[in-house]
Amino acid sequence: MLEVSDLSVSYGAIGALHGVTLRVGPGEIVTLIGANGAGKTTTLRAISGLVKPQGGRITFDGRDITGVPAHRLVAAGLAHVPEGRMVFANLTVLENLRMGAYLCRDRNLIRTGLELVYTVFPRLQERHAQQAGTLSGGEQQMLAIGRALMSRPRFLMLDEPSLGIAPLLVKSIFEQIQKINREQKITILLVEQNANLALRVSGRGYVMETGRITLADSAPALLSNPQVRSAYLGG
Repeated sequence: MLEVSDLSVSYGAIGALHGVTLRVGPGEIVTLIGANGAGKTTTLRAISGLVKPQGGRITFDGRDITGVPAHRLVAAGLAHVPEGRMVFANLTVLENLRMGAYLCRDRNLIRTGLELVYTVFPRLQERHAQQAGTLSGGEQQMLAIGRALMSRPRFLMLDEPSLGIAPLLVKSIFEQIQKINREQKITILLVEQNANLALRVSGRGYVMETGRITLADSAPALLSNPQVRSAYLGG
């Protein structure tokens, strides 16, 4: 469904990605793990059209989307939940969710989308009139994912969904990520510092170091790999 080939990105004179190649098949959950500054977020930003690549190719559903603007990719079925959640703090939960459906003009589809989000995250329905900036970190993450679901994506990219969230809520959010993948048939590319948890919900994974993919394997193989265990799984 997604194929990234020999992708290079620079910020000024500083190279961030150096020939990154990865693929995600329909229906998969694939995890990209690596240390801070490895290039994981830049990879997602390049795929979603927020950063312009200097080289390489990105293909989505057989179509070359290299350099295509982000809003056109949303319309094509690709959604990106950014690191740090980026909710609209002064808007209510409901207003944030409606922002996710800004391309949709069908009120029935918007209502159906809200029903889906509230089914996945019942807490958002309880907080629908509350300002997003007053939610807990975990609730804001639910809102960021829910907002992305409102665009009716076929492919969802999640950047650090566990960042700054209480452990109990992290477990709940990852259960919902699996449920979204399984029940809504949404393909997922996941960037996550909690490599142990991410690999346990994924089928395959990639390890990124200093802007390069250094290892690709099935999730069980990465979980049992001594180098991966030492570097990312706490030994």
